[in-house]
This record gives sequence, structure tokens and C-alpha cells, in this order.
Amino acid sequence: MEHVISGINHWILELPRALGQMSETETSHRPAPNKWSKKEIVGHLCDSAINNMTRFIKMQYEEQPYAIQPYDQDQWVSEQHYQDQTLEEVLTLFIVLNQQIITILSSVPKEKLSYLCIIGSHQQETFDWLINDYLEHMDHHINNQILTRSKA
Repeated sequence: MEHVISGINHWILELPRALGQMSETETSHRPAPNKWSKKEIVGHLCDSAINNMTRFIKMQYEEQPYAIQPYDQDQWVSEQHYQDQTLEEVLTLFIVLNQQIITILSSVPKEKLSYLCIIGSHQQETFDWLINDYLEHMDHHINNQILTRSKA
């Protein structure tokens, strides 16, 4: 759990610093009509935080195995209008949501980490796996799409 909390804290500090070195044009540029801008990718990470925050809370008290409800990621990014917001607004949301996730994760009793959830049609995973997957998802988007994408 400390690894995940440390990783989330790292991105809370590092992502604003890294994006702050980029122009508004670069953070708002969509590489293709059906691809998200860097700002929208951060927005997607906010949507992930919102959905996973709910999962992290419900996993602790709902009947096991807890059925994970999917969400339409493209629709969420579109309806949230991240592209029309300033980078500062989107980053503020990212920071606040992830600080709350850290608060939640810091209080999860160890015995609950073995609780089960159902992902997709029948795949079962542990709560611990779900928590680690949250950070892996964040790492993937930040390292492979936000920090490595070349300038427009």
C-alpha cells in the first residue's frame, strides 16, 4: 500500500511541474481528431479517480465479490469539457481527487485487501490488485502519453 501512496504522491507533485514547463498549445493539442490532448488525458485520470474512489469505498462494505461497474471513458472526458478548461483547473482537480484517494487508502484495514471484486464479465481480482492497478493506469498514461508525446 505504501508503494501506491508514494506513487500517487509522486504524480501529485511531479505532473504539475512537468506540465507547467509546456505551453498551453502543447497541452491542448489533439494529435488526431479521435485522440485526447494531454490536458484531456489528465482529465481522464480525474475521471478514473472519481470512479475508483467510489470503488475503493464500496469494496470495503458491499457484498463480496463486489461487481465493478464500467464507465464510458470517452463520454466522460467529453461531458466534463476538460479541453475547454485551463490546465490549472484540470490539475487542481487531479490533485484534490488523488489526495482524497490517499486519505481513503491510508485507512484501509489490511484484512480488506483480500476482498474480491469482479471485473468484466467474470474476472475476479483482489482489492489489493485494484489499488495497484489504479497506480499502474496512472503511470501508463503519464509516462507513455503525457511526458513522452512530442510537441505539436
